[in-house]
Amino acid sequence: MRNFFIYGTFLLFTITSCSVQRFLPEGERIYKGATIKIEKKPGVKYGSHALKRELKLAVKPKANKFLFGQPYKVWFWYVIGGPKKVSGLKTFFRKKLSEPPVLSSTVNTTVIAKNMQSFLENKGYFRSQVSGDTVNESYFTKAIYKVDVHPQYTIKTIGWLNDTSTLAKELKERQRNGILKVGNGYRLSDVEAERDRLDAYVKTKGYYYFNADYIVAYVDSTVGNNQVDIILGLKNEIPEKSMHAYTINEIGIFPDYTLLLPPPDTSATGAESVDGLFIRDTLHQFKPALFKKMITYRPGQTYSSNEQNNTLNRLINLGTFKFVKNTFEVAGLSDDPYRLNAFYYLTPAKKKSVQVQLNGFSKENKFLGTQLSLNWKNRNVFKGAEQLSVKLYGGFEISFADSIQNAKNIRVGVEAALNFPKFKVPFLRYKESMLYPPRTRLLAGYEIFRKLDFYTKNIYRLQYEFNWKVNPNTEHTLSPIALTYIHSGKLTDMFSKQANIDPVLLANVYNEIILGSYYSYTYNTANPFAKNQWYVSGSIDMSGNIAGLISGAKQPRQKKVFNTPFAQFSKFDVDLRYQKTLPNKFDLVNRLQLGIGIPYSNSNMLPFSKQYVIGGSSSLRGFTSRQLGPGAYQPTLYDQRYFQAIGGDYKFLFNSELRMPVFGKLSSAVFVDVGNIWTKDTLLFGKAGKLKKDSYKELAVATGAGLRFDASILLIRVDLGIPIRKPYLPEGHRWVFDKIAPGDGEWRKQNLIVNIAIGYPF
Repeated sequence: MRNFFIYGTFLLFTITSCSVQRFLPEGERIYKGATIKIEKKPGVKYGSHALKRELKLAVKPKANKFLFGQPYKVWFWYVIGGPKKVSGLKTFFRKKLSEPPVLSSTVNTTVIAKNMQSFLENKGYFRSQVSGDTVNESYFTKAIYKVDVHPQYTIKTIGWLNDTSTLAKELKERQRNGILKVGNGYRLSDVEAERDRLDAYVKTKGYYYFNADYIVAYVDSTVGNNQVDIILGLKNEIPEKSMHAYTINEIGIFPDYTLLLPPPDTSATGAESVDGLFIRDTLHQFKPALFKKMITYRPGQTYSSNEQNNTLNRLINLGTFKFVKNTFEVAGLSDDPYRLNAFYYLTPAKKKSVQVQLNGFSKENKFLGTQLSLNWKNRNVFKGAEQLSVKLYGGFEISFADSIQNAKNIRVGVEAALNFPKFKVPFLRYKESMLYPPRTRLLAGYEIFRKLDFYTKNIYRLQYEFNWKVNPNTEHTLSPIALTYIHSGKLTDMFSKQANIDPVLLANVYNEIILGSYYSYTYNTANPFAKNQWYVSGSIDMSGNIAGLISGAKQPRQKKVFNTPFAQFSKFDVDLRYQKTLPNKFDLVNRLQLGIGIPYSNSNMLPFSKQYVIGGSSSLRGFTSRQLGPGAYQPTLYDQRYFQAIGGDYKFLFNSELRMPVFGKLSSAVFVDVGNIWTKDTLLFGKAGKLKKDSYKELAVATGAGLRFDASILLIRVDLGIPIRKPYLPEGHRWVFDKIAPGDGEWRKQNLIVNIAIGYPF
């Protein structure tokens, strides 16, 4: 059978070879790619492999794909032939299976060699030589490039042409700490980057009409010792207006601008002057105070691109305007020709909207469900771009997990949120000039949660929150007031009878107030296409400390507020993620999560809503969320059925995942997950779940593989996880490599965990 396959493959490609040659035009050959041979002169520090990798970017055209030495896709191109229709089966197969031939006549080694030589010169490898030729074999052509690389030149001095203008002085002063530095290797890209940097800088100093092309750089490579002198300066012929800094004359705002014809009236007739701004709001839709906050500069100030970008970005991110357009025009004053008028044309979005959503979801705790919500929004409720949203929702979920099969939950609620595009702090006023407008959110909500066969909970929420971004990749959230009141309603007879036998179950239905405050910090790499990307998130969540200090709480549930015990704890979380892009579109992604929750005084455990859980589609994928932990404890079917959550006060989780493309929108991944949770107290799960000095021995480990399909609007993910270390087994028997038995049906049932989810796990 093996010999038959080998002979069959050989015969197929022999036929392919003959067939492709038969189809080629007379005198043509198939281009088979290029070989680059590098010879480095003494003193060249750059590696040959790195040089080849960069020089290959200049090689054109791209060769056909080959398999066993044959252009198999070209064979399909000729055999399928040209389709007569734009769409159809023949068109589909030709597009998917074939590619047009790259012929020898399209290969110009002389031009490519010159491009390579120019590339080396732009990198500072002056006097390097590149020659190109072709070699023919059978009906193939191959390009050969010989590269003679000389040492890279370094920068000896950086000087400026003699120019006494204010602009030249600004540029010279700024360049001292620039990209170009004495001793660095010469690169044309560095010179261009320095010009762009200087251009961006002077635009913050009023030079609105300046352009990077007005800066020239003269490079003298004759100074010897493989060094160059760089002389920077301004072109001789620069428009007069580009040599002067401009100040702001007037700022006009048109907040009811429309793109419909006929064009709207944009004259200053009827405009209102507020704090140096001319506002023409003919429909009286907005308070002038809104634009006082959003416009970060005023007449009389020097033009600055930073302030302009801040203002434009703040207006766009209000969420109230559908379109934002901005122009600057010379004011045309005879006594001061270097003044600008700024105009902002704002097209409002629809003020009110209603949206109905029907969502299906799957949770890590093995619940599947659906939720119907009615969302109403007013984008300008108080004429200051305040957004009021009201959400009514109802949901139903059911579990198909073995331990809680057919368990059902129902939730119905209402939530109202009022967002202000500023820091809304009583008795405090200040100027805002950040790139994004800050947000203040007031939220109130009520939800009735019914866990059928067990109990009902009434949950009330009140939150006062600030959110701001100092730059595109750094975000802060501060919630000085985050109140949650949980009031348990009717208990079923079945649950009451079971609680009489096991009173610890009452922890699920305690009435409790969370008098919380919260702060979080998030940083992520601004460039989503960077080869190395970081995501860092940290948060502090605290509750009941002031109440505990005033009341003198020392024992769990001892002190009360409004006749209800309050939770007292401090909670610290860190989430670190690192993604590295590898060759061939592979990505290595890692995540580390650390969570520390410390209940004390009036609490002996974190509230269930604040506890850490482990397992599931975005955590330890070889364990379900109610199957593992805390610590060495193995949750029983009884625990999984009666406890609201199998959680803990501490958490450690590490994930590593290698993501690989398959074809088209389908990709794959292999992963390793490590982690567990632990408790501070022995109340719920005994000593086995409590954090100890050697709790690192209780880490669970899972591995597996998955497939992901990118459906554009969402990513569908299927991961198959396998536990390879089970912390609830006796010490010395926790690694279970020797028990892996894919052929055993019972093993598969207990150990193959299929996770279906939307989006990446991290």
